Formats: sequence, structure tokens, C-alpha cells
Amino acid sequence: MNLPTWITVSRLLGVPLLLYLLYQPSVQAQWIALAVFLIAAGTDWLDGYLARRLNQVTDLGKFLDPLVDKFLVMAPLMVLIELGAVPAWGVFLILARELAIAGWRVNQTKISGANIWGKLKTVSQILAIALLIAPLGEAWQVPATVAFWVSVLLTLVSGAIYLLPAKGRSENPEGV
Repeated sequence: MNLPTWITVSRLLGVPLLLYLLYQPSVQAQWIALAVFLIAAGTDWLDGYLARRLNQVTDLGKFLDPLVDKFLVMAPLMVLIELGAVPAWGVFLILARELAIAGWRVNQTKISGANIWGKLKTVSQILAIALLIAPLGEAWQVPATVAFWVSVLLTLVSGAIYLLPAKGRSENPEGV
């Protein structure tokens, strides 16, 4: 495994700590959870940057990166359902898209990276989760909820684009 792949794997190690912190009732634990989440999310950019810069893009990295991203996104969303911050059906839409795309990718002969819609989806999910787990007070509840629903919408749009007929993908082979 090369350095970018090790960074991807390290992102996964932050998930159990994040989950533990999200269940802690203190404001300090919530801020630490936010920091852990944002650092882990930042490594998503870092591993991709290094893989391209060091010419170390691998099929293993292309496979692991989106898988680890799904753990990083779905784990706090599951806790947020339990805490009553987001509705289960909204998270289900995200999960359904992710599983559908993962299932579709299994049958592909070439693993492709994310296109702009996939990147927008990921950024919107990170922003929404960050706003939802940050202890910002009542005034931020509506913006956090709006960010969540925008991320659900972008998740569905990016999934639909990914699954468009082959003609659309041949014009843009980068996937979502």
C-alpha cells in the first residue's frame, strides 16, 4: 500500500472515535467530534491530491476511497437519526443511492474516479454533517437542516447521473 492508500485507511480509524464522541453529552465532546470529522474529511482531499501528485493512483485506492467515505458519512448520520436530528427516511435515500452505485460499480471492468457531481455530493454531505454535529445553538438548526436536505438532493442527482445510459458516461468517463 502506498502513502495515499494509508491515508485513506487512517480516515476509517477516525470513525469509531467520532461515534464515541457523538454520544457524549458535553459541548466539549461535540466540538472534538466536529474536529475529528473535519480532519477525517480533509484526508479525503489529501489522499486524492497525493495520489495524483505522486502518480500513485491505484485501483485499490479508487475502491477504498469511496468505501471509506461512505463509512465516514453514514456513521454520524446513523447517530443523528438516533439523536432525532435528521429523519431516517432522508438518510435512507442517501444509503440507497450509495448501495446502488456500489453495486453497479462491482460489475464495471474499470473503476473510475468522481466527477463534479460526486464531488459536490461529498462536499454537501460533509458540510451538512458538520453543521448538524457542531454545537452552534438553536439559530443554526434551520441552516443545518437545509444543508442536510440539499445534500440528500445532490446525492440523488449524482446517483441519477451516474446511472444514466452508457452514452452519457462515454462522454464523461470519470463517474460519480
